[in-house]
Amino acid sequence: MKHALPVTREADFAAWYQSVVTEADLAEESGVRGCMVIRPWGYGIWERIQRLLDDRIKATGHENCYFPLFIPLSYFAKEAEHVEGFAKEMAVVTHHRLIADGKGGLVPDPSAKLEEPLVVRPTSETVIGAAFARWIQSWRDLPVLVNQWANVVRWEMRTRMFLRTSEFLWQEGHTAHATAAEAREETRAMLEVYRAFSEDVVAMPVVAGEKPENERFPGAVETWSIEAMMQDGKALQAGTSHFLGTKFASAQGIRFQNAAGELELANTTSWGMSTRMIGGLIMTHGDDDGLRVPPRLAPWQVVIVPMLRDSAEDEAIVAYCKALQAELATRSAFGEPVRALLDLKPAKATAKRWGWVKKGAPVVIEVGARDVAGGNVSVIRRDRLYREGGKVDGRILPLAGFADDVPDLLVDIQSSLHAEARDRLEAGIARDVTDMAGLEAHFADGIRRPGWVEVQWSRPTGAALDAVVERLKALKLTIRNTPVDAAPADGACLFTGEPAVERILVARAY
Repeated sequence: MKHALPVTREADFAAWYQSVVTEADLAEESGVRGCMVIRPWGYGIWERIQRLLDDRIKATGHENCYFPLFIPLSYFAKEAEHVEGFAKEMAVVTHHRLIADGKGGLVPDPSAKLEEPLVVRPTSETVIGAAFARWIQSWRDLPVLVNQWANVVRWEMRTRMFLRTSEFLWQEGHTAHATAAEAREETRAMLEVYRAFSEDVVAMPVVAGEKPENERFPGAVETWSIEAMMQDGKALQAGTSHFLGTKFASAQGIRFQNAAGELELANTTSWGMSTRMIGGLIMTHGDDDGLRVPPRLAPWQVVIVPMLRDSAEDEAIVAYCKALQAELATRSAFGEPVRALLDLKPAKATAKRWGWVKKGAPVVIEVGARDVAGGNVSVIRRDRLYREGGKVDGRILPLAGFADDVPDLLVDIQSSLHAEARDRLEAGIARDVTDMAGLEAHFADGIRRPGWVEVQWSRPTGAALDAVVERLKALKLTIRNTPVDAAPADGACLFTGEPAVERILVARAY
């Protein structure tokens, strides 16, 4: 069967991913290594993520604000572990003016060298910490709960659009609390916001849990993540939440006077989700014909394609389609009006249909002269594109009552995509591996989609943990997290042989 994309997932998953990004008009190269132009359909998906996640963040009591793109280098120097973690990825501004070089080009003006270099924001703990130190004086000022939507720059050596780029878009939340218990509660609460958002909106099942010591955010006491399984069996870290304890507060001087009149350090947190979520969306729901966008995220949930032939019937077809579009706009799905687009671009109807199939619009409706005469519409569900025999499954349905059925249809598509991904995740976690030989065999090169392995873990630290990390690195494996809902440990650690205290997930990852 011929598909809309030039390469299939089975033939070359990496090339397929890039093909979806291109053919679905999500993004393109910008001319700057590691930076991308996000096209309207891709940015429309990001806007939906931004709007729906922002609503959930605000519902938990957080307020939006904005902090500068440029951060003085001295801010990072106050937190040694943090700066070490990001040092190799920092982009640094050293001059504020260019001059002609006498050869037709431009060079930095030596006289315009900055007194202090400025780091282009890789994350904002340091600059926000400095603000918290100004804002917080008393226990009455706590908690401080803020979030910002911004771009950040981390100078990546190996880049892939949406998954790992030098510049990306995200939200980053930052909070300060009177006690460690309150900060830990905040950390877990925001992890749950991410888990529920991923499941309910992106239809992407995830495993929430704590990261091991070696995978913590630089300077954090605890890091928690949501991990999603892609169709090639690899893991994708889709959101993180960090308990920072008093480390950043100590470095930044975030102190408050408690009710007894004594000075204390605040406990802080940070948490973030980025445009990497779109990469997860692609690799969770895409197929060999392009992207499939869950209806809650789709910029357009229903796309109406009139089949025009430069004939006298065209006017009646367009009027028929406009009436349907107007009727759909009066219906609601997921608590919002149905988003319906009438595609009147001057192109062949079949080209437009396949364009929307590749973009992943949940429902594509074709209307021709025969449909108008019969009072029907031809409906394609993007989650179930083909019927037996490999032909596109365009269902001829009566127009009467169709708009009333669309909300339930969109809910069903959302549920269908989530169920498909949930089945893949549950089937892809092996729990019967008990030794290194079994782990090596499970991830042998000849196995195309080995998925993940859940194993017993003694939580080693220091040199013992470093030894485990090196053994896994040789197999191109990493520890993902300790699932919050894992069964209790009841045996020996696969790596150390010591009594296990929890279970961890091991996988290849993006």
